Amino acid sequence: MKSWYLVYCKPRGETRAQQNLALQQIETYLPTLPQQITKAGKTSVKRLPLFPCYLFVYFDPLEMSVSKIHSTRGVSRIIGCREEMTAIDDAIVHSIKMREAKMLNALQLPNDTKLAENGEQALVVGDKVKFVDGPFKELEGIFEEESGDKRCHILFEIMGQQKRVSVSRASVKGV
Repeated sequence: MKSWYLVYCKPRGETRAQQNLALQQIETYLPTLPQQITKAGKTSVKRLPLFPCYLFVYFDPLEMSVSKIHSTRGVSRIIGCREEMTAIDDAIVHSIKMREAKMLNALQLPNDTKLAENGEQALVVGDKVKFVDGPFKELEGIFEEESGDKRCHILFEIMGQQKRVSVSRASVKGV
């Protein structure tokens, strides 16, 4: 079963490891800490790794060879990879994603509301949404992240378990 695992990367190699794992169709998450920097009178937001040298990887060790991840450029080793893999709870990773998004929005949007391209209010990680069409019509969920130009990931509870689905961005609206 797919789970999140923690990967130790070579020094300042988190981005390289993330790019190389993405080329292998392996989902990754690099938590960043937005930091406001002012140079020559211009203020910008730079995103630094929250946990330097660490990267979260989402895969199934029964379907994908662990040695394939170990041999990826930028990766040093999987943490807790001895006889049994140590998975990280999805709720922990989700919580980190939500806090990261809130910190980034606080720095970038002090008093105004961010609008999506279609004029509606843009969704932020953790926002409640409602499906307006498709097989999940009328169900509510939580916006997790954008996935490309026209899709997004939504978390919702079904049969007592929280599930993640990728749907068309047009099929959900903020509540």
